[in-house]
Amino acid sequence: MSRIGKLPVAFPSAVSVTIGEDNLVTVKGPKGELTQKFNEDMEIKLEGSTVVVTRSTDDKKHRALHGLTRAVIANMVQGVTQGFSKELEIVGVGFRAQLNGKKLTLSVGFTHPVEFEAAPDIEFETPTQTQIIVKGPDKQKVGQVAAIIRSAKPPEPYKGTGIRYKGEYVIRKEGKTGM
Repeated sequence: MSRIGKLPVAFPSAVSVTIGEDNLVTVKGPKGELTQKFNEDMEIKLEGSTVVVTRSTDDKKHRALHGLTRAVIANMVQGVTQGFSKELEIVGVGFRAQLNGKKLTLSVGFTHPVEFEAAPDIEFETPTQTQIIVKGPDKQKVGQVAAIIRSAKPPEPYKGTGIRYKGEYVIRKEGKTGM
């Protein structure tokens, strides 16, 4: 049995979980509402203030789905209670980020500024000109938005300039040498 899948997902009283037809799980909390449809082979039950996921057979596919389903439900509960965030750093002379309302404007060495509009449940923060924090209740969406921002100017290996995740190590290459 899956070691992750057999653990029940506990949720606080401020969170409400509903399980509809076709394994449609809706989680509502102080940070928002998330809805996800899961595979019909998984049995999702509400037992008091916990959610329990069980599988019908021991097929390889069902064993994999068992742990995945439980982990996604746990992330949904965590997202509506605490939320998720990704931090990005900007490295480079003259590179900076600016927040105008819900729009993030990046000056990263192009002839024009690069702008990103925040999705309805995503918010940006710029504590300094070289830091960006992406926050939201949906873990997948926060990671996706952070990856899209990073792709505007990924870190290059010679000078190390660009946008990187906080704590990301960029492998540096040696430049050309003269003879």
